[in-house]
Amino acid sequence: MASTVLTPTKPAKAGKPGGSGRGPGSSGPGGPGGGGGWEGYRVPSRTYRLGMWFGLGGIVMLFAAFTSALVVRRGMSFDWVSIAVPRILWLNTGVLLGSSLTLELSRRALARHSAAQFNRWLYATLVLGLAFLGGQLVAWRELASRGVYLATNPSSSFFYVLTAAHGLHLAGGIIALGYVVFRAGSMVRGLTRQTPLEVAAIYWHFMDALWIYIFFLLTRWS
Repeated sequence: MASTVLTPTKPAKAGKPGGSGRGPGSSGPGGPGGGGGWEGYRVPSRTYRLGMWFGLGGIVMLFAAFTSALVVRRGMSFDWVSIAVPRILWLNTGVLLGSSLTLELSRRALARHSAAQFNRWLYATLVLGLAFLGGQLVAWRELASRGVYLATNPSSSFFYVLTAAHGLHLAGGIIALGYVVFRAGSMVRGLTRQTPLEVAAIYWHFMDALWIYIFFLLTRWS
């Protein structure tokens, strides 16, 4: 009787790497055909806001150091001569407060999908910010016309340093607002997120509050 030869079945080949969602054509984040690819990932808005708050914390530390230096220098100084703050700073304060108001009006207009009002109030905020910086230059020119310069005395030194540091940071806010103006159309149409406006608003309102604090120092301590 002829014997029967049994041939064992060939084991199936193991799947190649990427077949479980990491290779080409897979549905995982590594495959271009996947629904969860990294190319569709967007940084959450809260991450931008958190980063802004960390940045603002650094600015707080900077001006806290300026304040400490001012208090110590004034307390141990025999050559401290208080200067009369230019009256235009009162006007500048009102201008900056007004810019915060117009910025909030622009945000509310965007929430109502009112493109015309959103653009109008946003441009108004930008103009008021530039007007504030122009007013600071006028204040410097007024002090210079009185013979008060950076090295005249410790009080004038702190005046120029504090106003210049705030002005530089506010200029950064104006650049951010310029970017928002550039993206305004796509924001109104819902093509891009409103995150740039939200983050710029946080920064702008902080600059407003910071100026109130600096103005108090200049009028009460310098």
